[in-house]
Amino acid sequence: MTKNNQSNDTSRFRSGFVAIVGAPNVGKSTLLNRMLGEKISITSKKPQTTRNRILGVFHRPSAQLIFMDTPGVHEASNPLNIRIVETALSAMGDADIILILLDVARPDPVSEGLMVSKLKQGKRPVILALNKIDLVNKDDLLEIIDRWAQVYPFEEIVPISATEGTQVNNLIEAMEKYLPAGPPYFPRDTLTDMPERFIAAEMIREKIFRLTGEEIPYSTAVTIDFFKEEKAGAFIKIHATIHMERDSQKGIIIGKRGAKLKQIGKASREAIERFFGAKVFLRLFVRVQKNWSRDTKALRKLGY
Repeated sequence: MTKNNQSNDTSRFRSGFVAIVGAPNVGKSTLLNRMLGEKISITSKKPQTTRNRILGVFHRPSAQLIFMDTPGVHEASNPLNIRIVETALSAMGDADIILILLDVARPDPVSEGLMVSKLKQGKRPVILALNKIDLVNKDDLLEIIDRWAQVYPFEEIVPISATEGTQVNNLIEAMEKYLPAGPPYFPRDTLTDMPERFIAAEMIREKIFRLTGEEIPYSTAVTIDFFKEEKAGAFIKIHATIHMERDSQKGIIIGKRGAKLKQIGKASREAIERFFGAKVFLRLFVRVQKNWSRDTKALRKLGY
């Protein structure tokens, strides 16, 4: 997936991988989308929306930052959530820089403790971004900064608002300083290395998160069965399957006379069209795969 610009001069260039790590719902995906200026990572107000490591490439004249948006770190019990947390923590070991993102309005001591204990095992530069500063007053923010400065020797502590864009550029500049010297990993017009099928599936899953409640989003997986570009990329045909864990959930996601599924399909199609810049024909199927989130074989088959 390609977009953006970058200088050809790599004599003093910096490039590297940045793992964005934090508790569920702290704004990691919102921050990534804000930095890239494009929506590649799905978002919702529900925690644990992100399940996979999402890679986004940000180009500057003197640097290339390759961001890894990770699932929320939390205490996990079932096989799916254990794999989700393992994905997030493993990214910390693969990165050149670790960006810890905290929600200053809603601290999560358990998740924060898990991350700090993991930090103490490595020697990579760590930057702390305190997100949602628009929701707290200045005196409280200063106290939070001082407290976190005592917890771990962060290279930088940067207060931001990913939603408002406040100090996001300052955060990017802070990270650039700690990137290793070297040529870019990706061509200048690359936005992400995620396959088009994955992006389409994630956009459908986002609409399920936003348009359904209770346990439905957490019991849902999406696979793309058919993806074909026609008319030189101006038209895309997609067939996708929504996997549920129980028959009762299937009825809920289809809705009365198919109304809920039509709503999800319309919202998904519009989002996919905006991203790809093409007209989209989207057909959704619903399938029950009993207890897939607890079945290790099913998890592998569904891409987890």
